[in-house]
Amino acid sequence: MAIMATMDASDPRARLAALIDAQGVSYAALSRMLRRNEAYLQQYVRRGTPRDLAERDRALLAAYFRVDATELGGVAAPRMAPIRRLDIEASAGPGAFSGDAPGEGAMLLDPRLLESLRLGAKDAAMLRARGDSMLPTIADGDQIVIDERDTRLGTVPAIFVLRLDGVVLVKRVSKARDGMLIESDNPAYPPITTTAAAIIGRVVWLSRALR
Repeated sequence: MAIMATMDASDPRARLAALIDAQGVSYAALSRMLRRNEAYLQQYVRRGTPRDLAERDRALLAAYFRVDATELGGVAAPRMAPIRRLDIEASAGPGAFSGDAPGEGAMLLDPRLLESLRLGAKDAAMLRARGDSMLPTIADGDQIVIDERDTRLGTVPAIFVLRLDGVVLVKRVSKARDGMLIESDNPAYPPITTTAAAIIGRVVWLSRALR
């Protein structure tokens, strides 16, 4: 079934119609595949109703025709933003020593995630947490993203990555009368009050593998 000659070739409706014609499949059969009424795709192509395909429908059609979903009106995935990967592990346990000049790599994150965190790629770093002192909030092996701009402590505890006596820690930290109070979420670990710790950045996001 030929599409109207006036339809713009860059229109996703035109692209879909061309794919249907090339494959020799019927509009009704494809509509049934999408669990839509049999007139669904013909109305989309011929009458522009609906104006846009639902994301699920577009993904199924793209898979069926083995084309990129952008050809059918999908939005191209954003270019991933590189952030620094610190080749050290922040201890959520008794402590792990880090070198004075830890190596760095690059991690790629969705820029939309960084935007939602109000965080620029140049101000972000990612590292892995080790240990159980921050359970249940942070588990062993969690990947955490920190905002290196945010090193300010308040009276309300927040989770930071910090360096204390050559050890990189991830802990809940707040201002104290005698410096800063460092606490674990796991009650098995006692709190520490110190003036010697250096804040590296505030934890703003974490990812966890489900095993």
